[in-house]
Amino acid sequence: MTPDHRYRTTGGPTAGRPADGPVLAVDQGTSGTKALVVCPERGVIGSAAVPVTPRYGAGGAVEADPAELLASVLDAGRAALADAGEPVRAVGLANQGETVLAWDPATGEPLTDAIVWQDRRSEPLCAELSDHAEELTELTGLPLDPYFAAPKMAWIRRGLTREGVVTTSDSWLVHRLTGAFVTDAATAGRTQLLDLDSVAWSRDALDVFGLADERLPEVVDAAGHFGTTTAFGPEVPLTGLLVDQQAALLAQGAVRPGEAKCTYGTGAFLLAQTGDRPRRSRAGLVSCVAWRLGGEPRYCLDGQVYAAASAVRWLTDLGVISGAADLDRLGSGVPDAGGVSFVPALAGLAAPWWRGDLRGSLTGLGLDTTAGHLVRALCEGIAAQVAEVASAVAADLGGPLTTLRVDGGLTRSALLMQTQADLLQIPVEVSALPDVTALGAAAVARLGLDPELPLEAAVPEWKPSAVYEPRVRPDEAAQRLADFRAAVDGLLEAR
Repeated sequence: MTPDHRYRTTGGPTAGRPADGPVLAVDQGTSGTKALVVCPERGVIGSAAVPVTPRYGAGGAVEADPAELLASVLDAGRAALADAGEPVRAVGLANQGETVLAWDPATGEPLTDAIVWQDRRSEPLCAELSDHAEELTELTGLPLDPYFAAPKMAWIRRGLTREGVVTTSDSWLVHRLTGAFVTDAATAGRTQLLDLDSVAWSRDALDVFGLADERLPEVVDAAGHFGTTTAFGPEVPLTGLLVDQQAALLAQGAVRPGEAKCTYGTGAFLLAQTGDRPRRSRAGLVSCVAWRLGGEPRYCLDGQVYAAASAVRWLTDLGVISGAADLDRLGSGVPDAGGVSFVPALAGLAAPWWRGDLRGSLTGLGLDTTAGHLVRALCEGIAAQVAEVASAVAADLGGPLTTLRVDGGLTRSALLMQTQADLLQIPVEVSALPDVTALGAAAVARLGLDPELPLEAAVPEWKPSAVYEPRVRPDEAAQRLADFRAAVDGLLEAR
């Protein structure tokens, strides 16, 4: 393929260093796996994507076939290497974060399906443990919610199997690739079993979830040597591991306190860098490890919107639109949402409300409501939730964000991005580089090859492809957000 010359590392040429050659970066996500072959000088020289199909069921069930997850990693990685037509020095892996499964450590065979991060079946278990909620949040930085891995792990142990080990999906994938039994510190921080201050497994949290006797993976840095693999061809080391949203934060160049990004994928995830000490949120956000390098952790605040692209897919499945490409075409045909209000809480409300029991609402419909009004209302609902997260970040940091860097498939929608800038009242900068999560995995893989490489030299140079400036007055933005909050309040009061 033609090299992507938009990719440049911020630290200039690195010729002659151990990390000089290309690396294979694999991003195993909820709806697919993307693989890139990344060269620090020539950019992306090979790429491939393989879809993954989660299964949705009653009671909030969201599952995936582990065999499909592994096959997607292998197929995407091999295809990207074939596209590049040259060998790589190392492999980096990004993962879904909170998706878990039980598996046999002797054979590597899965013992359960993968329970995807969106799965809500551990809600009764969380309700049972509600007396420990404050303790868990203080210990781990995470609110007690089925979104995180530990409730799912305990749910598996109570209802599915007591055999083998139960871990996040990255540990299983790494074991299948290299035989190692590890997880990076940022992924471990998504379990609600990691002590936020010591960045070690918390005995107290394990006791709360009834997981004290579990064999857990070693918590490692994001960059290192985690074994070797021949899964993609000639033997190469696995040198980079990082959870997906933190990988995107790194690739967006948000490495200094106060810098923030939002990724619009299956959900929307806003992360703000807070530096070398954890800042426990008082505004309903998650405080977690951004990454650990050289034994030194960096932290971030994290806010989640559970349904972004999945809400677009829902509207597509209903036949209202034919896909995300219709957002701008239909939405631009009307001047506003026509009085329609959409709270796209199709998988519950996350930060800052943490009400997974709620479901979405669509109000203000009339005989004159068109598909364009529904599209406008959906974009408004997604953007309003992100704005609420940004407001919580500002409260925790003691000052508002000045810009927001964004990536992900839905950033192709000018309507959504303009709506986001209008509601935030700050510039929204769209990444010029696609697949930033995989680029973050490539960055830590290069750091694993060369521990002396400066962090800034490993990440892509930041250059936006587009900048959306607010086009509405602050009072209009405030009113639109107030209308959205009123719709959310209506849901809260109804339950």
